[in-house]
Amino acid sequence: MINVIWVALFVIGMVYAAFHGTMNSVNQAVFQSASDAVAICIGLISVLIFWLGLMKIAEKSGLLEKLSRLFKPVMRLLFPEVPADHPAMGYILSNTIANLFGLGNAATPMGIKAMKELKKLNGGSTKPSRSMITLLALNTSGLTLVPATVIAIRMKYGSASPTDIVGPTLLATLCTTLSAILIDRFFYHRRKRRERK
Repeated sequence: MINVIWVALFVIGMVYAAFHGTMNSVNQAVFQSASDAVAICIGLISVLIFWLGLMKIAEKSGLLEKLSRLFKPVMRLLFPEVPADHPAMGYILSNTIANLFGLGNAATPMGIKAMKELKKLNGGSTKPSRSMITLLALNTSGLTLVPATVIAIRMKYGSASPTDIVGPTLLATLCTTLSAILIDRFFYHRRKRRERK
């Protein structure tokens, strides 16, 4: 569906530009955007490599394992149907920790693997389980301690203080994560009450 939306937006833009004589501006914008995208990607690669390297050091030193143990009781409360020793729990913890360090690109594969494992626990059903919905809400809200990607973009565009975003990001993502958990629980308990009636 998203492909259809993108193609529709592209075609509408081109048709509009053709009728209003602004095709030159559209061509310039397309090539400039492509150039900017490549420059941003190269800038982001260095920061992501740095943070992924730190994550690898944290993994080898046992820090990630300690963080996992720290978060495990919280995750057990949020995902009560997932057995503690199930692979899904490991992927959920890895996803959460990667999000904490602002590594959305590293968190995404872990989130996908967690969803696959949760689907197995759900008997392969196409209807999402409580845990799948909770993981999606948590992953989308993404509590972030260090917004590495945003810092990289701010550095790329010459921000005087690229790390000033850390405090506001922490506050904003804390609010969104708490809201996601509360909304998730509200709808879960409301659905359960309806099923009992």
